[in-house]
Amino acid sequence: MGSLDGKVACITGAARGQGRSHAIALAREGADIIALDACAPIATVPYPLPTEEDLQETASLVEALGRRIVFGVVDIRDLPSFTTFVDSAVQNLGRLDIVCANAAISTFSPALEMNEEMWQTTIDVNLTGVWKTFKATVPHIVSGERGGSVIITSSSATTMISNNISHYISAKQGLVGLMRSLAKELAPNRIRVNTIHPTGVATPMILNDAIYQLFRPDLEDPQRSDFESVARDHNALGVPFIESEDVSNAVVYLASESGRYVTGSSLTLDAGGSLA
Repeated sequence: MGSLDGKVACITGAARGQGRSHAIALAREGADIIALDACAPIATVPYPLPTEEDLQETASLVEALGRRIVFGVVDIRDLPSFTTFVDSAVQNLGRLDIVCANAAISTFSPALEMNEEMWQTTIDVNLTGVWKTFKATVPHIVSGERGGSVIITSSSATTMISNNISHYISAKQGLVGLMRSLAKELAPNRIRVNTIHPTGVATPMILNDAIYQLFRPDLEDPQRSDFESVARDHNALGVPFIESEDVSNAVVYLASESGRYVTGSSLTLDAGGSLA
């Protein structure tokens, strides 16, 4: 018996990385899954984004656990398509109980050198996309009248302020306000809303050449080991990053009965970054 038997969870950005890990963790606890990802490049993003093959792999891993999954290529910025997909998926699976608003991008530039496209695209995906996630999904939890849990992926960047990511920090800070507002509005429906704030996670968003160069501008061609050597100084525990599974463990806690009285909260997973 799993802690989420009979539940259905919707996960954005599910093709790989944290989203895939969340899908597997929730399925392992008994949940059926609605998984979506844009699976397309974005002009301002300097690292490869997920593919349809990645999303299919997530689906295969969930099915291997004996759970049902409905998955699709959906851009969270496109609210009509997003809503149509979720409506159909919920009809197929019969209900919706959990939402993981996980989809995000990361780009880098000093604030005064950043162009408008980079700023706006990050806000559109990382902040407005989460509001659209609420719009497309939460009405189904409300109509189910069983309560539920919404988990928003923010970032330790809300407290560990860094150069070159003012747009990212602004979006992730905005998610905290959005979370707290929705937590209060949805409390009468027994829907809990929380943010999680991981430090760097070992996913393609972090493990790429653009990040290595950002952290090691002193080197012409920095590699992962060069990045790790300085990333360890960014937290008290001295690790270069955490793993997706570490974040998924927090997601399962917030989604399940164990977190039944946790709402309006920000859960930090920063390896002591705020202490470093």
